[in-house]
Amino acid sequence: MVDGVADGVLRLGVLASGRGSNLQAIMDAIDSGELPAVVACVISDRKTVQALERARRRGIPAYHVPPRAYPDRPAHEAEVRRILDEQGVDLVVLAGYMRLFTPSFIEAYRGRMMNIHPALLPNFPGMDAQRQAWEYGVKVSGCTVHFVEEGTDAGPIILQRTVPVLEQDTPETLAERILVEEHLAFPEAVRLFAEGRLVIEGRRVKVLSRP
Repeated sequence: MVDGVADGVLRLGVLASGRGSNLQAIMDAIDSGELPAVVACVISDRKTVQALERARRRGIPAYHVPPRAYPDRPAHEAEVRRILDEQGVDLVVLAGYMRLFTPSFIEAYRGRMMNIHPALLPNFPGMDAQRQAWEYGVKVSGCTVHFVEEGTDAGPIILQRTVPVLEQDTPETLAERILVEEHLAFPEAVRLFAEGRLVIEGRRVKVLSRP
């Protein structure tokens, strides 16, 4: 069982490396009352990214943790972990965070760290998934929210949303339509976690009905 939070308010730690549109979708869902959560902090490995600005405009603690300031990856991750733990984070959300994690970091947040990928996993993991799908000639693509485990985009799947690939699509137009579905899927997956409705059984994630 993946536990929710007793008081009904989930504390999120968001890791992002770019514009943070999925972060914005989560914050919008919080504002609308659809998601019983708060964004406790936003952390980025890059200094001048829109995700940090989105957080600062809302008064959310925003941290730039530059990898080059640390001697190795474990040292960099230790600082990220320190911030997450200091902020009392219940769930780590990867919203376009472009770094791989060591096994020790994954173990620290196993079952408490989610990622979203712009393809229907297990197909097209890794970078530029939308172009991979388009070049392969698939007729249906979409996005996947999954728990993070060892391996690239390899954790148990929480939910997926599909997008038809149109004859006139380009990789860019396909990516734009997949992004619309990402903005729906990620808040939904976080809400299910907050409600304690996700059960991990091996590679399967079961979604429990509402009590």
